[in-house]
Amino acid sequence: MQPEDFDDFLGQQHLLGANRPLRRLIDEDKLVSVILYGPPGTGKTALAHIVARKTRADFISLNAVTAGIKDIRDAVSSIRGGRTILFVDEIHRFNKIQQDALLPHIEQGEVILIGASTQNPFFALVPALSSRSQIFQFMPIPADDIRTLLRRAVTDRRGLGDYRVSIDDEGIGVIASLCGGDARKALNILELSFLSSFDAGSDTYTITAALIREASQSKSLYYDEDEHYNIISAFIKSMRGSDPDAAVYWLARMIESGEDPLFIARRIVICASEDIGNADPQALTLAVSALQAVDRIGMPEGRIPLAQAVIYIAAAPKSNASCAAIDAAIGAVRNEPLQQVPSHLRDSHYQGAKRLGAGIGYQYPHSFPGHYVKQAYLSAPRSFYTPTEEGYEKIIHTMLQKRRSTPDV
Repeated sequence: MQPEDFDDFLGQQHLLGANRPLRRLIDEDKLVSVILYGPPGTGKTALAHIVARKTRADFISLNAVTAGIKDIRDAVSSIRGGRTILFVDEIHRFNKIQQDALLPHIEQGEVILIGASTQNPFFALVPALSSRSQIFQFMPIPADDIRTLLRRAVTDRRGLGDYRVSIDDEGIGVIASLCGGDARKALNILELSFLSSFDAGSDTYTITAALIREASQSKSLYYDEDEHYNIISAFIKSMRGSDPDAAVYWLARMIESGEDPLFIARRIVICASEDIGNADPQALTLAVSALQAVDRIGMPEGRIPLAQAVIYIAAAPKSNASCAAIDAAIGAVRNEPLQQVPSHLRDSHYQGAKRLGAGIGYQYPHSFPGHYVKQAYLSAPRSFYTPTEEGYEKIIHTMLQKRRSTPDV
């Protein structure tokens, strides 16, 4: 069911729609070195084969899983002159030396590279290779396009068109939901369901939604290193942005993808202090308790305290004042002359301390009304902590204002 031309190609309209840059490069046969980057089953290899059919250049194909430096050299040595396109599938599988072996041939214009990668090229490829290529990101195929592909596969002779196959819209919708935007996975589920639907007493293959769910068992989630960072980023930003529904969804995505639950719990603890802080001091306590609970009870039960902590933190009042305060103080330590400890705050618990003036003049706060007395705690006054008026921090704000307006003793 691989598309033979752009009329059959589904998805990636942001790249291959009318007058889009990549489409124009291919249509006008002016392709430059490109990296096609995106999840499996989104059409990267299929597009390379369309290029092979449309271009007037020679087309050479390698798979980085099985190819080595010798294969690269053999491919280049086979060039007969003129424009040559070298397609390297799974290019992220090449190690640094193998990638470097491609560079001279690209720089000298011997080949135009098409690389297909499921991993972020800015991480998976050497900078010299990624900088010499235009990078086009492929996205998961929309559910409507997956449905179109499945209906086509049922009737097309390249698919199941030679058989009497019956599948309703519900069944097609189930596959579109289970495949996660991966066309190859969608076709595999359809094929497996077809093979499971054979009835010796009938010449019709009836594929039902129940049969599809039974054949596919469970939804498989794409979760590589790049997706790991993207989802944890969305998770943290959803908690910070006070959206409990989004936060618990990204939590579920990570749990179902097999993410380390202790890694998730540690991020919750950080968020509780960084983004809530003293606006709700209970948030940190709850987050640490969730971390300890997951560590002790494990999964799948650990999902419950994780969800409790995530929802609490997302709904809690927000303040990053504590985080801003320590960062400002660290900046002062690193970039300004170091302050000396005022003499009245120095340790005076050793013999002879008084002779050095240590501790002289210190005023014990508990000896004063309200357990507070105004005195210098820095040799040069500075303000690092500015509490907000969110949650409990509003009380802190009021107390500090009152103390800072107290006259000197």
